[in-house]
Amino acid sequence: MKKIVIVALILLALFQSSTVVAQDLLKSGDLSTLKVDYLSDSDVLKLKTQMQNNNVSIEQAELMALAKGMSATEFAKLKLRLSSNDTTSTPDKKDDMKEGEDSLELSRKLEKIVNTKIKDSVNALVFGSQLFDNPTLNFEPNLKLATPINYILGPGDELQVSVYGVQEFNASIPVSLEGKVNIQYVGQISVSGMTIEAATQKIKGAFAKVYSTVSSGQSQVSISLSRIRTIKVTIIGSKQPGNYSISSLATVYNALFLGGGPGKNGSYRNIELLRDNKIYRTVDIYHFLVNGDQSDNVGLKDNDVIRIPAYNQRVTVEGQVKRPGIFEMKKGETFSDLLSFASGFNEFAYTASVNVLQKTAKEFKVRDITSAEFNTYRPQSGDEFRVTKILNRFENRIKIEGAVFRPDTYSFYEGMRISDLILKADGLKEDAYSKRARIIRLKSDLTTEIVNIDLEQALKGDLQADIALNREDIITVYSILDFVEEYKITIDGEIKKPGIYDYHEGLTLNDFLVQAGGLTGSASKRVEVARMIVSEVIDDANPNKAELFNIMITPDDNEQAKNFELFPFDVVNIRRMAVYEKPEMVIISGAVNYAGKYVLASKKSRVYDIIERAGGLTSVANLDGVKIKRPIKAKQIEEVESINLNLGKKDSIQNKIEKKLKEDIKFAIIPVDWRSIVKDRKSSTNVTLFPGDEIEVSTFNEGVKVAGNVLLTSEIPYSKGKGFNYYLNAVGGIDSKGWKKKAYIIYPNGKAAVAHSFLFIKSYPTVTPGSQIIVPEKPEVKKMSTGEFVSIAGVLASLAGVIIAILR
Repeated sequence: MKKIVIVALILLALFQSSTVVAQDLLKSGDLSTLKVDYLSDSDVLKLKTQMQNNNVSIEQAELMALAKGMSATEFAKLKLRLSSNDTTSTPDKKDDMKEGEDSLELSRKLEKIVNTKIKDSVNALVFGSQLFDNPTLNFEPNLKLATPINYILGPGDELQVSVYGVQEFNASIPVSLEGKVNIQYVGQISVSGMTIEAATQKIKGAFAKVYSTVSSGQSQVSISLSRIRTIKVTIIGSKQPGNYSISSLATVYNALFLGGGPGKNGSYRNIELLRDNKIYRTVDIYHFLVNGDQSDNVGLKDNDVIRIPAYNQRVTVEGQVKRPGIFEMKKGETFSDLLSFASGFNEFAYTASVNVLQKTAKEFKVRDITSAEFNTYRPQSGDEFRVTKILNRFENRIKIEGAVFRPDTYSFYEGMRISDLILKADGLKEDAYSKRARIIRLKSDLTTEIVNIDLEQALKGDLQADIALNREDIITVYSILDFVEEYKITIDGEIKKPGIYDYHEGLTLNDFLVQAGGLTGSASKRVEVARMIVSEVIDDANPNKAELFNIMITPDDNEQAKNFELFPFDVVNIRRMAVYEKPEMVIISGAVNYAGKYVLASKKSRVYDIIERAGGLTSVANLDGVKIKRPIKAKQIEEVESINLNLGKKDSIQNKIEKKLKEDIKFAIIPVDWRSIVKDRKSSTNVTLFPGDEIEVSTFNEGVKVAGNVLLTSEIPYSKGKGFNYYLNAVGGIDSKGWKKKAYIIYPNGKAAVAHSFLFIKSYPTVTPGSQIIVPEKPEVKKMSTGEFVSIAGVLASLAGVIIAILR
């Protein structure tokens, strides 16, 4: 009797261990009987909350659990559930809202099944293979749907049992390996092999025996499926054959997707679902691909076998169909069925017949299947169907172009004549040339010929002229405008819109002046019209190429010109007034009393004149610092570009000169010797000014700037009597790249002077206040390499040997 009591206590501990752990893991004395697999999500949540309230980490809990007899394997399972279960986090208001919105998804759990997809390159052209290559199409069961009433329960499922009303009870109860659920205060109930509907009724009956309010109807019992078990299925003949653990709600298509679909030679239309060693269902995937029919997508049971046999017949369809590829055929199916698999002909297909390449026991054979045979011809294994394009020709096309109101392509019918086609084209236009029309006709040998028509007689009803037309005829109706030369007339000179204009009959000079925008303010009263000479006879005594007409007008009123009629190709020139020049200016800046812009009052205004108008030089002006900056004009650059320096195509000297003139140098500097001008107004430096010139008078500066390749760029105070070298030494001398013998000086008026030598005597230019000394950089000289020295020495040695031999 004592042994029976001990066994009973052990069994009770096994079934109640989850409750003990949920109540207080830290205070429990014995955890050796704990089975983590039997803990519900709510138990794990309570355990997590208990650990957080007592500030116990997962590592501390592990030491306590192992000390109280819990195995390391069981605690590893518990640790995994504590870290992965979504219910282990402390719920807040946002979590409650999310749980309310998606309660089915959160309440029903399923182990995630992951299978890496492999792109099918072998069966890429086989119709249906793409169904199993798309990772977003997996046929997974929808866990948000209500529990199917015919769902068969088994070990691994978990039921959510709730009692609400006067009495309340709520628990997640797994189905044990023995197929039973253990409900607190109610006992064990066997549900394995029962539908969810039958199990619900059975559990409700058990609750009614314990809870009096359930039997009286004051409390209600709700039972739902909270966790779905996994089942084992075997797939044979797929790209990835093997045993798969999948949801008990999974279907055949879901399992086929996990297996990667049929293998290289696998059938898509005769897939067998074996259950209890018998063929339960034959699956044809084409029903789903062609019609969207999922009647073959039946649910699976534990230990089901999906067998994919080798295909019996495959044929190929290529060419003008909407879905070319390789298709599997069943016995008895016709070409019409195959055409439906290929989604039918496309819009360019030749549908009268289809060419098929058949394979006999020894060789190939070609056959044409007419449209009448589509419903009777049964494709054979290995057939290759080629659907060609329709012919690029028309059976009833005719075309009219030219001077008709609607030139276009029209339908041809037997007996159609010229007048019928013109009537279809809404008749002739006003400019139509009715004496002649042309037909380009296609002959029987596909060459062309031209047939001429008297269009006027054809439209009057003359049957000989109104000839019958043929298919593919092209009729051209000419326009009289095609024969009229396009006349132009030109106007140039002092007119607002010079250019070439279309000539119209009756055009006069007055009309043309208005059309060209009228005269400009600089127009004179002289108008010259040049007209071409037209003659059938060559007059050698007359050398004139054109006839000239000189017409006097009043520029203020264009209408006072004579009503001179213009002819085609006339050239009208409006002359400019003899004296009509707008005032032009120069600029003076620097050390003058009234700097600014000044108008050139005379065509021969000189430097002295403008400086005098500007009030003369100030007391701080540098008398040696007067210069003129003259803008470089585009014409000067063009002249440089037109000069050929004969430096070779690859030489860049001329290109650099042109680029420097265009981009870098904006002005040309003209030095002015003001002292000489003051003494003599006729001095050569008292130059005539041009519009845009700028006279620049620098302020007196006692310093001398030294720049370029020197050790220190600086400005040295001017010292009377000191020479060139004094200032170079004052800035530390030249650097390693400086070229002293090419050093030069720029004076305040823009004039430059360079050092020169005579009989080994070096002479440097005189330094004045405000001048600038520039030391340029030495050009790079390529040194001769050792190999070049050796080569030259060898050549000289050979040459010496030749000379010695000659002298002997």
